Amino acid sequence: MARITLYTTQLCGYCRAAKQLLMSKGLDFDEISVDWDPELREQMTNRAGGQRTVPQIFINERHVGGYQDLATLDREGKLEQWLSAEPEMTSVFAEDSAKA
Repeated sequence: MARITLYTTQLCGYCRAAKQLLMSKGLDFDEISVDWDPELREQMTNRAGGQRTVPQIFINERHVGGYQDLATLDREGKLEQWLSAEPEMTSVFAEDSAKA
């Protein structure tokens, strides 16, 4: 089973949308709130290659990005592929730049 981690804040609409998308697919996820903990926000930023916005989403240790990136994977039929992939330390953005 895939391990999904979401870094979120309480008032973030995109965070709610990401959680809703995952729940609609029956997927479990770990939610890490970075509202009041600067160390967790720093951890998120480091894992996300410097990105500070929320949500930041990881599937099997692979950086997806934010809600729009997750929704794009779902819309293009690639989410299942990510869910079944072996854990890696790569990013959607690294894959895209490698293809260019």
